[in-house]
Amino acid sequence: MTKKLVPVVFLMVFSSTLFAQQLDPVTKWATIAAYEYQVHPNIVYGKANNVDLKLDVITAGPISEKRPTVIYIHGGGWVGGSKEFYELWPLPFLAKGMNVVNVEYRLAHVSLAPAAVEDCRCALRWVYRNASKYGFDTSKLVVAGHSAGGHLALMTGMLPQNSEFDDECPGKENLKVAAIVNFFGITDVADLLQGPDLRTWAVEWLGSQPNRMELAKQLSPLTYVRKGLPPIITIQGDKDSLVPYHQGVDLERALNRASVPNQLVTIPGGGHGGWSRSENMRAEEAVFNFLQAHGILPQ
Repeated sequence: MTKKLVPVVFLMVFSSTLFAQQLDPVTKWATIAAYEYQVHPNIVYGKANNVDLKLDVITAGPISEKRPTVIYIHGGGWVGGSKEFYELWPLPFLAKGMNVVNVEYRLAHVSLAPAAVEDCRCALRWVYRNASKYGFDTSKLVVAGHSAGGHLALMTGMLPQNSEFDDECPGKENLKVAAIVNFFGITDVADLLQGPDLRTWAVEWLGSQPNRMELAKQLSPLTYVRKGLPPIITIQGDKDSLVPYHQGVDLERALNRASVPNQLVTIPGGGHGGWSRSENMRAEEAVFNFLQAHGILPQ
């Protein structure tokens, strides 16, 4: 009986090994992720206007290991969107072995500007304070976002220490990030409040505050361009109908004048996202080459 079982056992082991070898890279990664990654949803990182501010943490393996971490901020013109709707956007970062912090913030119908910026800075401080608990490598933090999330990523990473927008969650942590990934984010808020580039969602975010033009300038990443900023990569289509392409170009020029390491990746004929698969792949490749070049990811 034992001799008869040997070929059967061998065939089962061989078939199992062959099956594993035939898995494509994406399926292999998904299998590893399913068993090794951990999801910590709806963690309250702060409270404002009696609203619980929440984020999700996804760790790319045991939390005892420190990993580069991306803080992802969703888009929606500061008036819509949710972290759940954009849950899959940070997947490429997870596939590179990075932890993900997916941030929710107050939208315009809850609190007008600058609430969203204040919330995202509070989320960054929360990451610092909980780094050891979740394995965040605070020397390799990347803040990223799309559209309004790109703007908030820029503001979160570019604001100086002890900014007035840190008053909601003061602390002694030196809030620095290693890089900023800006997918077609707004760089000049005031430009969207009047004239040919007026956008109703930008007007809604600022509301009828009497100092809205002054506040808009304080909320514009272009205002904070200076030497010593973290490396910044911007990806934008040159036919973007929502965020004017010139805003990405203006940011690139200002960063170059300040000698800040940066890159503008233009998607020819590309709109406000909605790009082809090949264009998305090109964009992601540029992002990860950029992060590798600046020592955040291994070569």
